[in-house]
Amino acid sequence: MTEDITLYRDAVLRAFPELEGANFRPITMGFHSLALDADDRLIFKFPKGPEAERALRREALILAAVRPHLSMPVPDLELIEDPMLFSRHTKIKGEHLLREHYEKLAPAARERLAEELARFYAEIHALDPLLMRNAGATEILPWRPAAEIRAKALPLVPDELRALCASTIAAYEELPADPLGTTYGFFDGHGWNMAFDHEKQHLNGVYDFADSGFGPLHQDFVYSSLIAPELTWMIVDRYRRMTRRPIDAERVSLLIGMHRLSDLAELADDPHYAEMLRDQLAAWAGDRHPSG
Repeated sequence: MTEDITLYRDAVLRAFPELEGANFRPITMGFHSLALDADDRLIFKFPKGPEAERALRREALILAAVRPHLSMPVPDLELIEDPMLFSRHTKIKGEHLLREHYEKLAPAARERLAEELARFYAEIHALDPLLMRNAGATEILPWRPAAEIRAKALPLVPDELRALCASTIAAYEELPADPLGTTYGFFDGHGWNMAFDHEKQHLNGVYDFADSGFGPLHQDFVYSSLIAPELTWMIVDRYRRMTRRPIDAERVSLLIGMHRLSDLAELADDPHYAEMLRDQLAAWAGDRHPSG
C-alpha cells in the first residue's frame, strides 16, 4: 500500500514555499523514514519515531564533520525543525550500483571506481577520533552472536555450503582483535548507498551515514563485496598502497562470510530476504579471495 505523502509535502512547502510548483516523488518508504525527491534536485528525509529522529540528528552532525575532509561528495544535510523535524540536502545525481551494473563496466571505469573508494576509506579512517566522537559517532552495531547464527542461519544454508559456513563461524570465534585496531568508518559501503552515473560510468558520491561509527578497521571493507568481490580486492590493494597499512585479505574474506551469515540469521523468518541472502552467501563462497 502506497503511503500518502501529502503531510510531508505540506511540511516542505511550509518551510520552503518557493517549491510550490515542484514535482515531489517518494524515493524511500520504510518503517523508520520516508524521503521525498523534489524536481530531481533536492532530497527531504523524514524520520519516523524518536530513534529515527536521533539518528537523523546524529547523521547531520557527522556529515558536517566529515565533509570538509573527504574528496568524495557526500550530502550537505540541513535540519529543519518546523513544522516537524526533517532534513534537506542537494541531491547527488546517480543511481544504485549493483552487481549486474558493475559487470558491465569497462576496465578503466573499474580501476577508477576502486581508486576513488580506496581514497574515500583512507580519508575517512584518517579522521580524528575525538572529532568524530564529538560529532556523535558511536560504536557500530554488532553482528548477531555466533550461537544465534549457528541456530538460525546454518539450517538455511545449502547442503554444499554448510561445512564451509560452519568452519567460517568457528574461525570467526577464534579471530583475535583487529591488528589495525578500531577506526571511525563508513561501514555501509554497498551499492545501494552510492550515486553512480551509469552513462558516464562514474561514481558521483556516497550517502547514508546513519550506520557509520567506530568499528574494526578490516570490517569497513566488507560491504563493497555486495557489488563485486573483485571490487573489494581492488580497493584493498589500492588502500594498502595509499596508507601502507597491511590489510589482511584472508581476514576480510572471513568477515564477508560472517556478515552474510549474520544477516541471514537476523532475517531467517523473512522468506524474501532469506532467499536473497542465500544467493549472496553462495556468491561469497564461489568467489572468495584466492588466499581466503
